[in-house]
Amino acid sequence: MEIHMQNNEPLVYDGSARNPVNLTPFGFFDNELAFQVEAPKVANYISHRLGYPVVDVELTDQNLYTCLEEAIIAYGAQVNQFNAREHMLSLQGISTGSAITQRNIVGSSLPQIINLSSNYGTEAGSGGDTPLKKGYITTVPGQQEYDLQVLWANVSESGNRIEIRKVYHEMPPAIARYYDPFATTGLGLTNLMGEFGFDGYSPPVTFVMMPAYEDLLRIQAIEVNDMIRKSQYSFQIYDNKIRFTPIFTQDRWNGVKIWFDYMVEKDKSASQIASGSSVVSDISNVPYEHISYSTINSIGRAWIYKYALSSAKEMLGNIRSKYQTIPIPNREIRLDGDILRREAAEEKQLLLKELRDTLEQTGLQKQMEKQAANAEHMSQILQYVPTMIYIG
Repeated sequence: MEIHMQNNEPLVYDGSARNPVNLTPFGFFDNELAFQVEAPKVANYISHRLGYPVVDVELTDQNLYTCLEEAIIAYGAQVNQFNAREHMLSLQGISTGSAITQRNIVGSSLPQIINLSSNYGTEAGSGGDTPLKKGYITTVPGQQEYDLQVLWANVSESGNRIEIRKVYHEMPPAIARYYDPFATTGLGLTNLMGEFGFDGYSPPVTFVMMPAYEDLLRIQAIEVNDMIRKSQYSFQIYDNKIRFTPIFTQDRWNGVKIWFDYMVEKDKSASQIASGSSVVSDISNVPYEHISYSTINSIGRAWIYKYALSSAKEMLGNIRSKYQTIPIPNREIRLDGDILRREAAEEKQLLLKELRDTLEQTGLQKQMEKQAANAEHMSQILQYVPTMIYIG
């Protein structure tokens, strides 16, 4: 076999493969012992699959190492892409400063769900991670409307927009007027309770005389009576301006503090959105590293060998497509470059589809579906197990 030389390197594979260190384009895996040991073997495998030594393979060991590195990168990209899609809910918001591999992914999305639910808790008033602050206004007789943004936010929150959550302006609780003889619906037993030393206590002391639902019904009656027959303590809020009803007309309302709970809108927005260049926002900045070749099992390596062979076939097809035919005495030899390229493209598509299908079948959703199906089948099987009857 004639071997053409360029820069002291053969232009066709000659059956010998050098150490792959510094012979790959990126060198991502050059320092791994497993890659150094297997790369020459893979080069021999690919060359023999392409016809060596029966025919010349117009590739060097460096070309074959390039195909192997490409295959490992393609495998890792598919795995990382699947993991990012599968675990994006638990990845969003984490720091981009530390690298992530397929070995240290936390599959549970519970932390992110808890983080999201805290925002719902803020809106529902049942928790959350936004500070709830207190403020007050001082009433003035005859003034019905007060601007909370001007009177409080501009002074205490540097003009930042506030969101009012609760205003402490309401009738005294019905339980406090349970024995009030002027409530018209309360329990008129004040003197009797005083004889027993129970005056001023809450109605649970009457459990010896009546059931608890009697207390609940009487409390509701007091509240309904206040709503219908009395001037309610009410208010309306619009654009952080509060309008009180009834109007404070008596002198006893002069200088009275009415308290309210509020949040600063920018604090709430900051707690709901993790912003900045140092947090994961989507698949584009998930800090995945290339998968280490030494950690890939036999299933993954078998796929890599096939993909590297297809890449080498594609590369060889591109080389042979430069010349469609080679003239020889009395005839021409037609090269198979186009055929190799077409076969390589089809093989790559099939390999990628096979890998994606495998990843999908091992994903969280498919695994839960399989567990549910197994549980259903097990339940059906157990129906045929005789039930033991114990007589004691």
